[in-house]
Amino acid sequence: MPTYQPAVATTPHRNRDRVGYDRATVHAILDEAWFCHLAFVVDGRPASLPLMHARLGEDIYVHGSTGSGPLLAARQDGGMPVCLNVALLDGLVYARSHFHHSANYRAVVAHGMAEVVTDPAEKARALSAFVEKLGAGRAADSRPPSERESAQTGLLRLRLDQVSCKIRSGGVNDDPDDHGLPHWAGVVPMQLVAGTPTPDVNVVGSPPEYLPRR
Repeated sequence: MPTYQPAVATTPHRNRDRVGYDRATVHAILDEAWFCHLAFVVDGRPASLPLMHARLGEDIYVHGSTGSGPLLAARQDGGMPVCLNVALLDGLVYARSHFHHSANYRAVVAHGMAEVVTDPAEKARALSAFVEKLGAGRAADSRPPSERESAQTGLLRLRLDQVSCKIRSGGVNDDPDDHGLPHWAGVVPMQLVAGTPTPDVNVVGSPPEYLPRR
């Protein structure tokens, strides 16, 4: 699987050793993350929204009300320039010095033009992908959107082109002169863990097997 090509927007000025363009790694981070942040400018004002997202091949989809700011702004010819990013926290890094405290993480940043999805078939596939991300098989195990619900839901598509990932892993990077200091140093692993499913009222039967579990 080829890599993404570096671009001006995806080439960092610091910690270049942490940056990569491997397509499989980018896809894996995007698929594991539940939320993204979508940054854009409307009427000269910057904005950033936390949104759920879904990936189908080389396209990332986010959804919202058809009357929301980004959906309205993206209706212009050519779409709307955006920056989309996700981040997964893997650990907190405690160093002997303030300067070297850090975090282990995996992140993706994507730049491009977000366009409104108008094709009904594409829209149906993308909406199904959102539900399937919550659990493989969930789309068939729930009611599809009605015409009214579909009409009220807008979708933006961002083609993965100017993309990079950034990863920090490993231990503490203290200066050798600080190794003798009497302060604890190390890494505290962090992860997002699903709790016990809580059924809604009038639900009969056990939780389906595709639900996230501890």
